[in-house]
Amino acid sequence: MDANDVAQFLKTNPQFFDQNPQLLESIYVPHPHGGRAIPLSERQIVSLRDKVRLLEVKLGELLRFGEDNDAIGEKVHRLSLALLGAKDFAATAHALYFHLREDFAVPHVALRVWGKSLLDGTLEGSPVEAALRDQAETMGAPQCGPAAGNPFLPWFREAAEHIRSVALVPLGQTRVIGVLALGSEDAQRFFTEMGTLYLRRIGELTAGALAART
Repeated sequence: MDANDVAQFLKTNPQFFDQNPQLLESIYVPHPHGGRAIPLSERQIVSLRDKVRLLEVKLGELLRFGEDNDAIGEKVHRLSLALLGAKDFAATAHALYFHLREDFAVPHVALRVWGKSLLDGTLEGSPVEAALRDQAETMGAPQCGPAAGNPFLPWFREAAEHIRSVALVPLGQTRVIGVLALGSEDAQRFFTEMGTLYLRRIGELTAGALAART
């Protein structure tokens, strides 16, 4: 009988050590964290402790993620209240810029809205090239990535040369009425694979507030 036969026997007879518990104390195996030999029973205890430590680490990560999500959710809630309390477009834009800067630490924000005559003469109502409007129509969801080569980068005006990553949030459900662009000097702030759930929610809140006040 070789090692494979022994392994196969133990697999097909999981009750073997239950029927022969004394063997657990007489079998010695290498310690996983050192060279000395230890009883198999002790080795099992060490393995269980290692698994517990891994579970504790994973639990800690889940708790941190939960706390982070709670904090972001609270910020979105404050933004919602501010947008609801805005009396007109100017107040809506101010609330949006303020909370994105102060709560979400987004240093550069550009908002463009089209098809709203009441915004003529404002920066937010500036003409947008047809190609950019067409691109916004096909986004379907917020898009994040490097700023280099991004056609929306000029919206940030004099700050454009310092921006390294961008998030683009299309505004509107059945019809896109504009784009909310967020910029950062940190190349990793808005990266391609990042989650966009909260960006989507901010976009929905913004679009709803704009539709009611323009």
